[in-house]
Amino acid sequence: MSEKDTRAGRAAPSHVTLAVVLQVREGELCVLLWQRARAPFSGLWSLPGGYLEPGHTLESSIRAQLAGKVDVAELSWLEQLETLSEPGRHPGEWQLATAYLGLVPLGLDPELPPDTAWHSIDELPALAFDHDGIVLAGRERLRAKLSYTNIGFALAPDSFSLSELSAIYTAALGYPTDPTNLRRVLERRGVLEATGERRASGREGGRPAAVYRFSSRDLEVTDPFAVLRPPTRAARAGG
Repeated sequence: MSEKDTRAGRAAPSHVTLAVVLQVREGELCVLLWQRARAPFSGLWSLPGGYLEPGHTLESSIRAQLAGKVDVAELSWLEQLETLSEPGRHPGEWQLATAYLGLVPLGLDPELPPDTAWHSIDELPALAFDHDGIVLAGRERLRAKLSYTNIGFALAPDSFSLSELSAIYTAALGYPTDPTNLRRVLERRGVLEATGERRASGREGGRPAAVYRFSSRDLEVTDPFAVLRPPTRAARAGG
């Protein structure tokens, strides 16, 4: 506590790190939440995280919280999302919160403790504190980056068919993406490449689907003009 804070009779703020961890699961964009067991907001769901410990950076703190408390260590992407400093955001203390956006690729299924679960972003339960706004901020950050970067690599498995990738983008963006158009966009950006392999034909036969992968698993700005936009009303109506 500084001399100024001591004279004013108030303590320095505490600092927590939080994570909006997103994954496409069963065709839906889902966020990882845990259920609070104590006040304030006992019984409500919240984002995983915890207090910033001495000797930790913000990023090392949230990585430790995720690995130790909810057993999520295999993040394919992590970036700082926002810092919240509203004095009244916590009813019992003056608390700063730095939130991160984390992504888990399709197919990984971390073992979770009983108080932790994935929830569809479209059907969020009641959340503690201001965490509902943080979740939506994470979703919008992801959607924006899908439009101008190659961040799709962080949601996709190592290899995939175009229909599988299209389903991932559809869930994350919140509107249908056509596999052919998606391939054209990503190939034009130079982020998609064929592996030379093909999926086995399904029960209905047909030509085996080609298998692709992202050419890089490092984040790159690929299109500053953000061409992956929601379809217009006329296009959705077929006009």
